Parts: sequence; C-alpha cells; structure tokens
Amino acid sequence: MFVLKRMKGIDRPAIAQVFPTLTGHTVVLDIGGNVDCKPVHLVQFAIMGEVYARHILGIRQPKVGLLSNGEEDSKGNDLTRETNCMLREVAFDYAGYIEGRDIFAGKVNVVVCDGFVGNIVLKLSEGLAEAVGTMLKDEIKRSLIYKIGYLLSRPAFARFKKKVDYAEYGGAPLLGINGVGMICHGGSNVKAIKNAIRFASEYAAKGVNQRMAEKIHDNFTIYSQQRDTSKEPSVN
Repeated sequence: MFVLKRMKGIDRPAIAQVFPTLTGHTVVLDIGGNVDCKPVHLVQFAIMGEVYARHILGIRQPKVGLLSNGEEDSKGNDLTRETNCMLREVAFDYAGYIEGRDIFAGKVNVVVCDGFVGNIVLKLSEGLAEAVGTMLKDEIKRSLIYKIGYLLSRPAFARFKKKVDYAEYGGAPLLGINGVGMICHGGSNVKAIKNAIRFASEYAAKGVNQRMAEKIHDNFTIYSQQRDTSKEPSVN
C-alpha cells in the first residue's frame, strides 16, 4: 500500500477472498486488512467487491450482502445499521443483511464485513475444512467396506478437494491499491504461487482498477457527505 499508494476515493484497501459455495463462488471482504472500520469504509468495500465479482468471477449482476447476526434491519450494531442504510443508496443489487450460514449457501455473490469479523470467518472456514477432512479419513479407516467405498468415490473426493484447496485461488487480492497486489498463504506451494501470478495478470489485463475507480466516482456523492460529517467535532 505504501509503495503503490491507494486508489483515489478509497480510504482503506481491503483483502478479498473467494469462497466456494453451493451455487458457485462468493467473494468476502474485508478478511483481515482493517479491524476497525467506519460505515463509509464498508461501502467502499462493497463497491470494490461488486466490481471484482462482475469482472473477475464473471457474474453479470452480482448481489451484495452485509454480514450481520440476523436478516432483520433491527439486528446488527451501530456500524452495520448505518452501513445498511448507506448501501441501499448505492447503484447495485443490494440484498441487505445476510447471516454467516448464507455465505456457503451462495445467497449473495459479495459479502461485506469489517476485517475483524472477516478474519474470524476465514479462520473458522479453514479450521472446519481441516476438521471435516480429518474426521472423514478417520471414519473411512474404521471399516473395509468404507475403504472400498472410498476407492470407488475417489474422483468425487478429488473434485471436492479441488474446490476447497486454497492453491486453486493462488491468494487474496488487496483491493483498493493503485496497482495489483496478491497476498499469499505463508505455506503456499508452487501451484498456489503460479495461480497467484496468473490471477494478477488477468486482473491487470481486465482493467479492474479502472472499473473500480469509475464505480467509486459514480457513487461518490452517496457517501462523501458521511465522510465530511465524520470529521466534525462532537457536541456534548
């Protein structure tokens, strides 16, 4: 961020992660770049995520959701409630609040949250995938019939593993910087690095940053007033 600088109109770059779902893929952001956010930051995340889903994931009309502890507008905290009101004014398909279980169900294509919540979602998902894999292996070892069944189902297991393998995605892009940056896992193998480079090339070739800048500019009036009022001194 310090070398490439931020894009004009972006206060906080966000780390985006693609999650496999029952209906395809969903991008979640921010997954750890910013633990303390203001509503305007989440609005910027939503705009960047919508452009990303449209031009990288190839979704014609991405649906955006705000992660909360319930679907009702009365749920959430001060951050999500204010963000929810602002997102209803942005020019894209906004679905309102979604819950954690909706991420893997593929209810929306873009999930927005602050980096504190997003990082918990990421680490919980990684831990669950590892735990399920280990438990499944333990159960297969319990019986010869289970082992035979596993051998017959190996192609299905291989396809499933490919869907949840982080190496298939290469890394997580840092959206909002004036360039292309990929954040790779500390234990990334050759395949992951190769895919990260391939993704960075595709990201640059499709001019995603330019499209994000245009979308931010088109919606600037929606949240510029909030940015200005946030700088005013409080009155006791």
